[in-house]
Amino acid sequence: MSAPVAAPRVRQIVSPAAIIVVCAVGLTILGLTILFSASAAFRTKKGVEVPYLYLNKQVIGAALASGLCLLASRINLDYARRYAWWIGGISLFLLALVLVPHIGYESHGSRRWLGYGEAKVQVSEFAKLGLVFCLAHYLALNQTRIAEWKRGFLWPLGLIGAFAALVLKETDMGTAALMVVVGFVLLFLAGARWRYIVPSVAAVVAAFAAIVMLIPNRLARFTAFLDVEANKSGKAYQLYQALAAFASGGTDGVGLGQGRQQLSYLPEAQTDMIFAVVGEELGLWFTLGVVAVFVVMFIAGLIHLRRAPNLFHFLFVTGCLLLISLQAIVNLGVVTGLFPTKGMSLPFISAGLSNLLLMGLLVGIFVNTQRTWGRVALPEKTRNLREVLA
Repeated sequence: MSAPVAAPRVRQIVSPAAIIVVCAVGLTILGLTILFSASAAFRTKKGVEVPYLYLNKQVIGAALASGLCLLASRINLDYARRYAWWIGGISLFLLALVLVPHIGYESHGSRRWLGYGEAKVQVSEFAKLGLVFCLAHYLALNQTRIAEWKRGFLWPLGLIGAFAALVLKETDMGTAALMVVVGFVLLFLAGARWRYIVPSVAAVVAAFAAIVMLIPNRLARFTAFLDVEANKSGKAYQLYQALAAFASGGTDGVGLGQGRQQLSYLPEAQTDMIFAVVGEELGLWFTLGVVAVFVVMFIAGLIHLRRAPNLFHFLFVTGCLLLISLQAIVNLGVVTGLFPTKGMSLPFISAGLSNLLLMGLLVGIFVNTQRTWGRVALPEKTRNLREVLA
C-alpha cells in the first residue's frame, strides 16, 4: 500500500525544478567561495581598505535573491498576466529614466544604473524579464494570428526593438543582443513564419555590425580579439590575462587564495572574468564541472517545459531558461576567447547585486511552475490577495 505513495514523492524530490535549485545554490556557493578566496585583492574602495568588500555585498545579494526566489515561487502568473502591459511600460520607463542626466548613474562610460550610494540596481537586468513576460503574454494572446505579418510579427518585433534600443543607448550591446536573440527565439517557437524571421535576423545582424564599425573603441576591441598575442598590451589585455590564468591553473589549479591574476593583473576579475579566477585556483576539471552544471540546468529546464499547460507558460519559462543559459554561454565564451570581449556576468557566480537578484527571480519561476502546472486553472476574477499567492 505504501509503494504507490512513495513513488510520487521521489519524483517530486528529483523534479527538474529541484535540480535547477540545487545547481543554482551550488554555483552561488562557488561564487561566494571564490570571492572569499580573492578578497585580499578585492577590498579597496576609494583608496580605503574594506575587508571582504565584494564578499559582503554578494552575501547580502544572495540573501535578497533567496527572498525574491521565494516570492516568485508563490505569485500566481495567470493573475500577473492582467498587468503585463503595466510591467512592460514600467520597464521601458525605467530604461528611459536611466538615460536622464543626474538620475541615471554612469560608470566606465555606460549609464545603466538607478539608485543612490551603494544601493544601485542595473535596470536592464530586470527589463529582460519584463520583455520576456510581455512578449509571452502577447504571443499567447494572439496565437491564432501569429502567421500574420502585422499582428503576428511586426508588433512583437517593435516591442523587442523598443527594449533593445533603450538598452543599446546605455551603451550595453551585450544585453541588447541577448534581448533580441531571446525575442526571436520566442517568436519562432510561437509559430512566426520563416519568411519574416530570416530577413529580420539578417537586418539585425547587419545593424549590430554597423554599430561596431562606427564606434572606434568597439571596432578596436573586435580586431584585437582576432589577434590576441599582438594586442596583449592593448585592447586584448583583459583576454590575454584571462587565458594566462587558465594556463597557470592547469588541470588541478594553484589552490584557493593562491591565484595571482586577480592581484591587479586581470581587470574585472570579480565580475566578468571570475571564471578565469576559478580556472586558475581550482583548475581545468573544476571549470569543466561548472560548464556541466549549466548544461544540467538547461536540460532540466527543457524537461520541465514538457509539462507546460499553455503557450503563455511555455514561452515565459522558455524565456527564463534562455536568460540563464545564453548569458552563461556568452560569459564562458568571452573568458575563454571564443567570443569578442563583452562585459556580461556569469550567472550565480559573478559579483553583482542586480544579476544575482534576477537569477533568484528566474529560479523562483521554475519552482512556481513546477508546483502549479497541472492544477486546474484559477477563475478569471480573483477577489483577494490569498488567491494571488497560489
